[in-house]
Amino acid sequence: MATRHLSPAKIMELGMAFWGSKTLLSAVELGLFTALADGPLDASQLTRRLQLHPRSARDFFDALVALGMLKRTGTRYANTAETGRFLDRNKPSYMGGMLEMSNARLYRFWGSLTEGLRTGKPQNEVKTGEDFFGTLYANPQRLEGFLKAMTGLSIGSAQVIARKFPWKKYRTFIDVGCAQGGVAVEIASAHKHLTGGGMDLPVVQPIFEEYAERKGVGRRLQFYAGDFFKDPIPKTDVIVMGHILHDWNLDEKLMLLRKAYDALPANGALIVHEALIDDARKKNAFGLLMSLNMLIETHGGFDFTGADCRKWMKDVGFRRTTVERLAGPDGMVVGFK
Repeated sequence: MATRHLSPAKIMELGMAFWGSKTLLSAVELGLFTALADGPLDASQLTRRLQLHPRSARDFFDALVALGMLKRTGTRYANTAETGRFLDRNKPSYMGGMLEMSNARLYRFWGSLTEGLRTGKPQNEVKTGEDFFGTLYANPQRLEGFLKAMTGLSIGSAQVIARKFPWKKYRTFIDVGCAQGGVAVEIASAHKHLTGGGMDLPVVQPIFEEYAERKGVGRRLQFYAGDFFKDPIPKTDVIVMGHILHDWNLDEKLMLLRKAYDALPANGALIVHEALIDDARKKNAFGLLMSLNMLIETHGGFDFTGADCRKWMKDVGFRRTTVERLAGPDGMVVGFK
């Protein structure tokens, strides 16, 4: 009986995947895709524009071609349709904020994943005695960058939520942990009859209000300053929690779900959207890796399956729950009171 030919190719590709990842992250940091926004450039022009040493610049650009992040025609380099739309800093569709944060912070912290797996402890700023969220929210520039990154992470899913959820049945909504306001703005922009807002710590207010005003929905979106652990969630028809529950341990998750349940009227709804792990825990690698990122970043956070969240929602009183896929690896769990 013939034996199947075995190859280490997939193992090596995954094991060395950080090479390609860091190449993309450095390109975003350098503003390469923004530099190409006005049209193609040859290697020497692009090298000068980015102020690179000529030794490895051509290899850098060609590696990005091979990785599918650039196009090359003859000697001239250009953005792909995707990098031109999503990685040009001057476009409103720019989604590189999450990549910028990954490059500046997460890349080095993930180097300590093995230690995190052995100890169960965070591997970020906490190791040097800092509080990540406390430090972040105390620095206006870092905070704004983080909030923009959260918009980049959520905006694709927000657009699907705006289409898939039956918003015509409701009049008001609140996005809890709203960050810059990316989700709230997408929902309000798609449904003119809705009024709503976002809840977050007071320091976020001017960033949220500026973004909502710039997007033309400032009059229909109100900011609610508060700490969702200490303060009640404002009463509303629909509550949205995006990339919030995965930051916390199970007891804290259940506490937040109870607070949301208490803030809703009869027939109100809670939308939880995350990089939901598939129920079989075999396919959504991004969701599982995001859960490992919660090990790196938090004291007790973890990601979860749709089935997990549906059970927790029923445990706190929601009468009916549904799960739907969103953009990319994300999904939403909806609980109806």
